[in-house]
Amino acid sequence: MAGIKTTLFVFLHYALQLTASREVTVPEGPLYRVAGFSLSLPCAVSGYEGPRTQDFEWFLYRDDSGGRPIGVVSTKDKGFPYAPFQARVRNGEVRVDRDSGDHVRLVLQRLRTDDQGKYECYTPSTDNVYQGSYSGSVVVKVIPDTLQISYTRSLTGQPLPEGAELTLTCSASIRSEQLTHLSVTFGKRGGQAGSSGAAGPELSTVREIISIDKLLGVVPGRAYKKRYDDGDITLEKRNGDGGQDVYVMKMRVLQPVDTGAYFCEAAQWIRDPDRSWQKIAHRTLDIGNLTVKQLSESLSVTSSPQGEVTLQVGSPLLLTCDVNGLPSDVNSGLQVQWMKRGSAGGELVGSGGVEVEVAKMSPDGVVTWGDDISRASGGSMEKVGEASYSLKLFSARPSDSGVYRCMVSVYAGRRIPAPSTPATLTLRSDGVTVNLKTKDVVVSARAQIARGPLLKRGSTITVLCTATITTTGPAQAQVQWLRWPIPEPQIRRVTSPMPEPAVQADPRPVAALTYDGIVEIYTNGSEVSVDRLSAVSYRLRVHTATIEDQGMYACHAEAWGQDPHGGWYNSGVKAESNAVTVYLYARVADLLLIPLVVGVSSALFVGITIIATVTCCFMKRLNKQRARR
Repeated sequence: MAGIKTTLFVFLHYALQLTASREVTVPEGPLYRVAGFSLSLPCAVSGYEGPRTQDFEWFLYRDDSGGRPIGVVSTKDKGFPYAPFQARVRNGEVRVDRDSGDHVRLVLQRLRTDDQGKYECYTPSTDNVYQGSYSGSVVVKVIPDTLQISYTRSLTGQPLPEGAELTLTCSASIRSEQLTHLSVTFGKRGGQAGSSGAAGPELSTVREIISIDKLLGVVPGRAYKKRYDDGDITLEKRNGDGGQDVYVMKMRVLQPVDTGAYFCEAAQWIRDPDRSWQKIAHRTLDIGNLTVKQLSESLSVTSSPQGEVTLQVGSPLLLTCDVNGLPSDVNSGLQVQWMKRGSAGGELVGSGGVEVEVAKMSPDGVVTWGDDISRASGGSMEKVGEASYSLKLFSARPSDSGVYRCMVSVYAGRRIPAPSTPATLTLRSDGVTVNLKTKDVVVSARAQIARGPLLKRGSTITVLCTATITTTGPAQAQVQWLRWPIPEPQIRRVTSPMPEPAVQADPRPVAALTYDGIVEIYTNGSEVSVDRLSAVSYRLRVHTATIEDQGMYACHAEAWGQDPHGGWYNSGVKAESNAVTVYLYARVADLLLIPLVVGVSSALFVGITIIATVTCCFMKRLNKQRARR
């Protein structure tokens, strides 16, 4: 039994020694690298004893050295390199970069043909017992540099306008006996900060615009992904002459942020035995500098006539909008809007108030009209020339007076932009003040209740409105009736020194008779009719009136004039009549019903009381008789 325990102890001790033994790890080979470019060989040690910072020594076994090692570099001994590497180690071309205490990388910045061979990474022992592996080796094959890159046309430095299209081409090829892949990247150095197009200081950063990677996938740069998704940036590969492939990048709509120095980079890739991709060669070719001229530096919008225009009512109004400084070589879309501030009802507002849209022409030429849709048949908006647009009102009305401005939204490089595409720039012209000379118009209105019997519930309410217009030329009145509740009498409180103000409810429209004889009914309750009794007399009738129809009634009269072309317009002159009170009394049948209901109710109450009393007394007497028995 003791012998078995001893054997087991020895076995466990040996197993622990094996698991804790030193191990040196290097990549699996062979590794193919290109002459003239850098080589980086990682080496790591584990399972060691001693300090956490380990020393490393690198040896090279050339193919023609007959197995003799050549000292490359050491982290312990500066005099370790052999003659072929002494100068390269001194100038830093060959060195060891330490990632951690037990992990380093051998770096050869410019690989030479005679650097081919087997590289051994050796770690001097710091262990109490010499056990495990103290070195690892990997074979490196140096292949010739066959990567070629060129371009057909460079940037001349001539500024391009915002919204222009940029096309850059780059040719690249590799000829290698090994299976290597090629990637091509277009990029930019410097430029303007941000993406808003505002001028800013130049940056020294390098931005990748778009590339075709080693697996032939198109990959946009992070800052350009949205423009790539929108189709504004594309990259395609074409077959070229002499075995070189041609890569064409297009930026469909240049922005100020695209200012900078452009380059093309081609890279050669290989897949190592550990299945990882390594860039083994790369070349960068400067294509040239690009300056994007902002549209705001050259664009302006003017309208004519300028200043102030005074017209007679019914005269045509013609306004023109011109867009100046638009680059002719950029196919841009324009949205043109005519905006108006002010009205005939009050003073013209130059800087305040609400600005409304009169008409708009979209980039695809579709014209829409603003709130006054009737203007669509009484006006036109047209493109009369290259970047020139007109607004014409065939017969100007007093409501057309105001300050007009032309607002232009430019979509640089986008002839027909998508609905969600923001405008590149929006500019406004100076205001044109349009005054309309109107005739002197005086309007008066008076309301009264038609004579007749006392109004009761169920009667017909008749409210007359007398509207007179004093002016020259044809005119018509547009009449509207309004109703609001009768104000309740306000009781003065003892504690209050001042009487409480009466609460005025907002009037509600009942009906209207337009200038052209169209009746408009607004109430959904009782039956309502409107008619015109004479040239100045108008009548409102509410049939079978209910309690909701009583209240205070008034009429509003508005003057409409006729222009020389026969069209009617609102003069903006109106008048409000006095208010008349309509109170509905109860009918006789309703008054007789009240005592009848009261009498019947009283009789029922007395009868029920007598029956209840008699029943109660009878039941008490019956209970006493039963108790005596």
